[in-house]
Amino acid sequence: MTIGTIALVLAIYFTGLFFWAQYLKNNSIVDIAWGLGFVLVAITGYLRMSEPTLVSKITLLLVSVWGLRLSLHLAKRNIGKGEDYRYVNMRKRWGTHHAKLKAYLNVFVLQGVLLMIVSLPILLVMTGSKDHFYWWNGLGIGVWLLGFVYEVVGDYQLSQFKKEPRNKGQLLTTGLWSTTRHPNYFGEAFLWWGLFLVTLNEGRQLWGAIGPLAITLLLLFVSGVPLLEKKYQERPDFKVYAAKTAKFVPFIGKKGL
Repeated sequence: MTIGTIALVLAIYFTGLFFWAQYLKNNSIVDIAWGLGFVLVAITGYLRMSEPTLVSKITLLLVSVWGLRLSLHLAKRNIGKGEDYRYVNMRKRWGTHHAKLKAYLNVFVLQGVLLMIVSLPILLVMTGSKDHFYWWNGLGIGVWLLGFVYEVVGDYQLSQFKKEPRNKGQLLTTGLWSTTRHPNYFGEAFLWWGLFLVTLNEGRQLWGAIGPLAITLLLLFVSGVPLLEKKYQERPDFKVYAAKTAKFVPFIGKKGL
């Protein structure tokens, strides 16, 4: 069964990452591995198909481009800088009692489960057989492209901003960052909704909407936006920025989504 095979592959993948992270004493390498995990899902599912469809080929391409780009970006940004502060804080909360088991369950197993949930559109298209391409599949490619551009350009603008010594301690409020406080997170959520439309060519694939809904909720309420907003919420310059810039969806509202 394809889904069972993918689950096994991900279990091996994240368990291997756990042991590597313990060797490095850096659990935050799981962030770099996140995008590659989706590529692994797409490749495994595609190879398990007896007759790949056009939509499955497009899905494999889009997922691979996004996942590889994201992992390379995070690797370039994070390698050599030690463990991310979020994971350092986790270690402090866990203490020393069963710390490694807690890391395995709360970081690596949890991310594997979340990855499976977000991957639902990929899983459904790679287990389908209908080879149809509807107008909304084409629309999905357009939505994916817009989301991808928002994520990539947002990341690029932020990296270039941080390279300038005069910007140290400052907030980026220009470019895409003037349209939303989190263009990279918005772009990631938006491209997953596009991918859902790309994969939607039979009724059962409506369940795939759980994937983009899950990543949107995670970014907006759990692991993305809230952590950064909390980090800057007491800064006067951030309060000014937040008062005039949409929180997530570009141009919509000021403090809302």
